Amino acid sequence: MTKRFKGIALLLVVMMFATLAAACSNNGTSGSGGSVSVGIVLPTKDEPRWVQDEQRFKDALSGTKYNTEILFSQGSSAKEKENVETLLNKGIKVLIICPQDGDAAAAAVEEAKKDGVTVISYDRLITNTDAVDYYVTFDSLAVGAAQGQYLIDHSKGSGQPLYLYAGAATDNNAFLFFQGAWEVLQPKIADGTFKIANSSEAEKLKDTKDLTRDQMSSIIGQVTTNWDPNEAKNKAQTHLTAAAADMKGDVVILAPNDGTSRSIADVFGSDSAITSYVITGQDAEQASIQYIIDGKQSMTVFKDVRTLVKDAMGMAVEVLDGKTPETTGSYNNGSADIKAKQTDVIVVDKENVKKELIDSEYYKASDFTGL
Repeated sequence: MTKRFKGIALLLVVMMFATLAAACSNNGTSGSGGSVSVGIVLPTKDEPRWVQDEQRFKDALSGTKYNTEILFSQGSSAKEKENVETLLNKGIKVLIICPQDGDAAAAAVEEAKKDGVTVISYDRLITNTDAVDYYVTFDSLAVGAAQGQYLIDHSKGSGQPLYLYAGAATDNNAFLFFQGAWEVLQPKIADGTFKIANSSEAEKLKDTKDLTRDQMSSIIGQVTTNWDPNEAKNKAQTHLTAAAADMKGDVVILAPNDGTSRSIADVFGSDSAITSYVITGQDAEQASIQYIIDGKQSMTVFKDVRTLVKDAMGMAVEVLDGKTPETTGSYNNGSADIKAKQTDVIVVDKENVKKELIDSEYYKASDFTGL
């Protein structure tokens, strides 16, 4: 009798482990064999943009025979590499990755290439490696140029203070955004329309339109926000505290994206010596659209991520189907010319916000007040 009960107990334990193993093998995936077709690695869950992208990627692959798993790196290049390795172990054929740090991501994608995986750099370019097959992006130079032109179009007189801010020095896009803006703004700095308020490095280079990477790096090093709204706020407070009276009044502000723009706008808006300000942004975040409606942010560059996601996932499906994806240009990443598919951008301000974002069903009118 004892042996019989021991046998039954052993059988139950074996069955339990078998059930758990089966459940684990299918966790987070669909399709046969528990394998994943497309692995996606995004920078962080702490910004609305990337959480929205997560759902859009899932929607873009629905209706196909392929599946996906999406992991977040939470601002850590080490976590990013770990995420890539996790996805490689699940048998992915295509990796879509938006790098936390363009240089640091090279090691992770080189592992993917060794496994025969097609690598698509998404939104931000992975640099200094030939292990990237494709790049899906908005025209980053055009984004910066649109921001710079908006400041010019809304300038007042001559000698107007210009405050410069940039993204993270670890993000190649931050350089492209700044380059696009600088090439437009520099002639207006040289002719005295604007005077640089917060960067001695930019002041030294005010007569140079075409900056080298090192020259841009010297400016960005002084005005970087690291894409962090808190860092942007602290930097703006420091700059305004140090600013002389002739660097206040009516000012213009180059802010790299919406999150930093709102923080910087709050600081400038609370300084009684600032008579008015014009400030840029990008990404058309919901909170910034409300700021635009309320007159606290001047503009944003709308990059319709619905199109970008469709382009990236469409490219992945073409690769999985054995086809060659269509590209529209290329970017040199310091090691190779990477074939790219570019998506257009749109300037949005109070005048056209309804047309571009509500009528296009990117947002609902009920998402906002005062529209």
